[in-house]
Amino acid sequence: MKIKQDIPIFFSTDDNYIPCLAVAIYSLIKNTSKENNYRIIVLQTGISEENERKIKEFETDNVKINFEDVSSRITKIKKDLALRLRDYYSSTIYYRLFIPSLFPEYEKAIYLDSDIIVLDDIANMFNIDLKDNYVAAIPDGAVSVNPDFQKYVKQAVGVEYKKYFNSGVLLMNLREFRKSRFEEKFLYMLTRYNLDTIAPDQDYLNMLCNGKVHYLDETWDKMPDFGKRYDEKDLHIIHYNFFRKPWHYADVPYSDAFWRYAKNTKYYSVLQEELANYTDEQRKTDTEKAGSLNGRTKDICRQELKLIDILDEANEVVENKDNDSSLRELYNQFI
Repeated sequence: MKIKQDIPIFFSTDDNYIPCLAVAIYSLIKNTSKENNYRIIVLQTGISEENERKIKEFETDNVKINFEDVSSRITKIKKDLALRLRDYYSSTIYYRLFIPSLFPEYEKAIYLDSDIIVLDDIANMFNIDLKDNYVAAIPDGAVSVNPDFQKYVKQAVGVEYKKYFNSGVLLMNLREFRKSRFEEKFLYMLTRYNLDTIAPDQDYLNMLCNGKVHYLDETWDKMPDFGKRYDEKDLHIIHYNFFRKPWHYADVPYSDAFWRYAKNTKYYSVLQEELANYTDEQRKTDTEKAGSLNGRTKDICRQELKLIDILDEANEVVENKDNDSSLRELYNQFI
């Protein structure tokens, strides 16, 4: 008898994003194969028991869903995590960075944002050979069309814009993350400097994984408002990133696919109500927020100290961390 492959898939969220998470997980499960076992792990803080119960109703014989509360692991750095966040982010965006130490039993895993739908068996992504690369990912479509973002990722993050990837869909080589001491470097830069960034977790990932990325076709992380338009049958994952969500805007490309899965969840009416009640004033605010990002990229590029400027220091300190008892204590929470 053939032994089934175990495939770990991580999400991170809070109660506010549960309706979208439900759609994402339902779409993923509808495209799984009986040939594999799938373990969906939701990293969270403060999700209600009722919402956990509703999500776990999606479980099947070969798909299990667990909720992992990471509150105790982030207590000492909670303020650091929140310091540079804008109102369109929550600290849950950082949780993916701690997967290597939180789950030492896995050598490889998939991470997905909650604002996605899966149109293919996620095992096809998991089975990609990473070799010694840290991640498999997709170049960020929003950066590819914005000169200000392109300048920012080059000058502040130290990555060529065509190689700057989106962190919402990742195949992670957890073994190589541990060997590179990724989390220790991230924690050092966060707690010692906590510099301003545009996309906090994504910028750290791009800088620390630079040169160790296996790039996938954009059909694995298709952002509706950017790049080439595809037939839905040619897509693996649709990622409704940035500000325009199908539960806020009726004209988002590929929104029909989202609603097709959403109507099979217990949150369909909630999402429909959110779309109906999303006001022109809120959409105007979204536009203003998107525009303000361009200005922030310029401000950060003018700052004397940027993320890329502390990379060499972080590498050196982590290599010699045993000489600093305060750093050793901090890292021992996670590593």
